[in-house]
Amino acid sequence: MRRRWRLVRCAPMLEDAVAPPRGPVAAGLEPILAGLNPAQREAATAVTGPVAILAGAGTGKTTTITHRIACQVAARAFEASQVLAVTFTDKAAGELRSRLQALGVEGVEARTFHSAALSQLARLWERHTGSPVPQILDAKAPLLGSLADALPPPHRFVPRRELATEIEWAKVRMITPDRYLAALDGHQPPIPPELMARVYAGYERRKGAMRRFDFEDMLGLAVRMFDEHPAALAQVRARFRAFTVDEFQDVSPLQVELLDRWLGDGQDLCVVGDDYQTIYTFAGATPSYLLGFAERFPRARVIGLETNYRSTPQVLALANRLVPRLGGFPKTLVATHGSGPEPVVRSVPDEATEVASVVDQVRRLRSQGVLPEEMAVIYRINARSERFEEAFAAAGIPYQVRDGTYLSRPGPRAALQRLRRDTGPGPLTAMVERVTAAVGFDPDAEPDSPEEATRQADLARLRSLAEAFQAEDQSGSVTDFDAELRRRFSDQGRARGVHLLTFHRAKGLEFDAVFLPRLCDGELPFRAGRRASDVVEERRLLYVGITRARRWLFVSWPADARGGRSPFVDELAPDLGLAARPVIAARRDPAAPRAGGPLFDELRRWRRERAGQDGVPAYVVFADATLHEIAERKPATLHQLLSVRGVGSQKLQRYGADVLALVRESAGR
Repeated sequence: MRRRWRLVRCAPMLEDAVAPPRGPVAAGLEPILAGLNPAQREAATAVTGPVAILAGAGTGKTTTITHRIACQVAARAFEASQVLAVTFTDKAAGELRSRLQALGVEGVEARTFHSAALSQLARLWERHTGSPVPQILDAKAPLLGSLADALPPPHRFVPRRELATEIEWAKVRMITPDRYLAALDGHQPPIPPELMARVYAGYERRKGAMRRFDFEDMLGLAVRMFDEHPAALAQVRARFRAFTVDEFQDVSPLQVELLDRWLGDGQDLCVVGDDYQTIYTFAGATPSYLLGFAERFPRARVIGLETNYRSTPQVLALANRLVPRLGGFPKTLVATHGSGPEPVVRSVPDEATEVASVVDQVRRLRSQGVLPEEMAVIYRINARSERFEEAFAAAGIPYQVRDGTYLSRPGPRAALQRLRRDTGPGPLTAMVERVTAAVGFDPDAEPDSPEEATRQADLARLRSLAEAFQAEDQSGSVTDFDAELRRRFSDQGRARGVHLLTFHRAKGLEFDAVFLPRLCDGELPFRAGRRASDVVEERRLLYVGITRARRWLFVSWPADARGGRSPFVDELAPDLGLAARPVIAARRDPAAPRAGGPLFDELRRWRRERAGQDGVPAYVVFADATLHEIAERKPATLHQLLSVRGVGSQKLQRYGADVLALVRESAGR
């Protein structure tokens, strides 16, 4: 019976490890091993048997696994054509191939999981099943469009991408529509679970009727083919005898099922990964398979790589402060580079100052000869790129946005398309309010995902840009506004410049200088609506961000941020002597009785009068719970008022001045 993986956390087990080649064969490997450090050499010469390489950030994992494959071929343990190397992106697979070619190794198959599965389906499916391979679905959105339009408001405004992501979440865990509700186990879908189950089932029905399969189905279809047609599996196992899997901390249950089919009872599997960099659990990734490798393969050789070839000792010292709380296999990165500048970890008064500070530092580094494309601004959600896009464009500094520029993201793009067609009455601000409302903008929304948080923030920003533009240009034409936006957010048509990207997109990259702004509580660790991200994974995101820096590192947060600075700041810089983070008042139980008071009574009287003027029910202005919190906290500024639950940006603009005036009058009595 095939040995199964157990999802466990365990310590490395080194006894009974497979011995490396010795004698003349080992001597013949020396040209390949030249330049490798002792740990890399140990991994490269372990040419047979199960091997796990625990490669810390910047420790040369790609160098190690390509040299190991070259040693496997040179030691005649395997023919090049018998080796399958699997990674997660086409770019990474291409890098493996080019490095192997540089080592004189031709014929190794280096692919992504999905590319390998698709290749095997193309070769074997029709021959063994007697039917043609289903065609690949180009995108999920067309099938999801009408299903989403049929949802009750406000759920019909949820981006199709979020629905597609939820379906992908289920598929990589091998959860079918009929098992979806029972398998949620605390997971929160983007819409109510019963509605999501209906969308998922409808999507699968439509896809089946079209005889299509999607990206995730590639792996499941290959597993099904191998289970139902052993002769097809025998052909794959006859061809491939040794497997290497890169980024093993990111494998999903479905990918491991496919890997198990390929491997069978074989032992020639090498995996490489870093559990400290597991940041894709939302996509099904789990470090459990890496952490449990030695239990799955008791004779496994487990080798750690901790010599870092990327960063200065100062950058690594800061990253290593997070290590005690990262869990998993203990790894402490050691620098090979000489000393560099100390990382800057500091607060700034506000967001505008923070953005200006980044621009100034970029100018300074450019004057010292650092190229713009060797600098990066890394943030938690895409919405944060907009301020930097505008500031860099104004300063004439070229930039590139990895996850889509502000004007190309779903919210602004859809709103501007409507705005260009809008023929309704009113000034520009009224037209922008109309089109942003039409694409689902809700000023009081509490989004449950980073994607929706970005969309809502982008739409709110579009409204404020329209207000500022109309204040400066009374004509306020749509054409002029459109042109102004393109000027303010222009990347100057270049593919080079300062990188603007999220922590997730930064993984695998490195830069001379890295800026990590907005290290605020609620931003990192991220919270959106009812959903709070896993703190351990959020800490790993910060670790990934820090270890992207080669020499210069700047960590900052606005002092006036709503939630205060991130708790991770205290882990990074306990010696800074920072004042205690602002204490956030605990939320009251809505059902608990609350005392009134003169200010609360004044606020209720004002609310009744204002509701009458606006022709709306009183609760539309503010709920009682919001008035109670205002009366208790007595905010003195618009920023403080915005931190009160139930006060969104639109209500702040509409009612903020009146409320603050009442608070001031109450304080003067």
